[in-house]
Amino acid sequence: MLEAEGGLGVLALSGAPPFGEEPLGFVLARVAAGEAEILTLAVRPGTRRAGVGRALLAAARGAVGMRGAAALFLEVAEGNHAARELYRTAGAVEVGRRRGYYAGGADALVLRITPSSE
Repeated sequence: MLEAEGGLGVLALSGAPPFGEEPLGFVLARVAAGEAEILTLAVRPGTRRAGVGRALLAAARGAVGMRGAAALFLEVAEGNHAARELYRTAGAVEVGRRRGYYAGGADALVLRITPSSE
């Protein structure tokens, strides 16, 4: 994915190099035709609610904005309240729904966020 045209990733690490660097989370996204999509954003369970997801989202917003994306889209499970709150505080708005998108039949909410120009 990272080698594909428009693909990008951000890795959050703990500690100071070269020792103590442990992955805390990552985000993968892609940019095409003036739009971007977050493919996945994941944070280690033990470090959740510590700002890692917020930092990764901010980094992705900045990276896709610098690459000319006018919109950033993503899907989130309707029942994933923690992720939905993260995206809401970043200004995400619901623009669609994918019924039965996830295993077990859960719906996905399609969200749109304005990329950062920073």
